[in-house]
Amino acid sequence: MRALSLSELLTVWERGLDALPYERALAILSVASPETSPPALARLSIGRRDASLLQLREWAFGSELAILAVCPSCRQTLELTMPVAGLRVSKDPNMTPGGEPVGDLESTLILRDYEVRYRSPNTEDIAGCAGLDIAASRRKLLACCVTDASCQGTAVSAQELPEDVAQKVEEQIAAIDPQADMRLHLTCPECHQGWNEVFDIVSFFWAEIDAWARRILTEVNVLAQAYGWRESDILALSAARRQIYLAMAQA
Repeated sequence: MRALSLSELLTVWERGLDALPYERALAILSVASPETSPPALARLSIGRRDASLLQLREWAFGSELAILAVCPSCRQTLELTMPVAGLRVSKDPNMTPGGEPVGDLESTLILRDYEVRYRSPNTEDIAGCAGLDIAASRRKLLACCVTDASCQGTAVSAQELPEDVAQKVEEQIAAIDPQADMRLHLTCPECHQGWNEVFDIVSFFWAEIDAWARRILTEVNVLAQAYGWRESDILALSAARRQIYLAMAQA
């Protein structure tokens, strides 16, 4: 995986304009990891996928995240800055020194008469749940992640698991891939209410890419009209030089 160039960021933005969130995630990773096939990227666990997106976001826009959150109690808007490192889960033992995934995130639950082998969900699983309501999505996702289940030695399907067993399996699935559930522990400075805010790197990174792309295309338009330069020539300029030329073109 490598950092995205400015032209590649624009390509990702264009591809993702009418895409679903999981499609945008894969579009970003596909451009940054041309050595890995799209199906292989879709089979990465959500946590591994999101860890890669965090890294790409840091390379693209820096090590600080500007986050807005609304207090669930008094509705006060909080503005905070957080380092990317603060959202990284401790080093995954199933990753190589180069940051590539090895093996699958799998485990086994034994509860009463049930033995269930499961794995963490991936983007392929999420795609298969698109368009379903919450209850149907939960059932299908569980069915995807349960790779083998038995009761007293007799094979059973994920749908046949009792509710308490299914719920425990879901809890364990979340536990084996903690990077997939990033949460910010926040406290409101006004009413002192504390809460956990879900942080979705896919939507956060996309919002930044979208804002950046619209700004950079405006700059390209101004400079192309002023100097007759091609888009590729303008993008090849450093940010500092581009701003100087913009100032002169708009003077």
